[in-house]
Amino acid sequence: MQKTFTKNIQFSKLIKANGKLKEFNFLKINDQKDNLFTVDVVDERDSRVFFNIKKIDNGWKIIEIPLPKWILENENSFSEIIEEELKQQ
Repeated sequence: MQKTFTKNIQFSKLIKANGKLKEFNFLKINDQKDNLFTVDVVDERDSRVFFNIKKIDNGWKIIEIPLPKWILENENSFSEIIEEELKQQ
């Protein structure tokens, strides 16, 4: 019996949001058929904010709303970062 393993993609990036550098953590479970990343970040009250980004057409789009404005404003940055990371995989 042959076993196959799929590697999850997990990385963190510092992104300037809301006037501060914030650490965004990205996770893609490769067993899922969707091109979907789960992202988490800490807000100003030290609460963790979770949201998903999905590949739609040729870009990555946030699929949960409402979110804080400082997250939504960085959607293009997230898309670029994800594409860059996937090229390195």
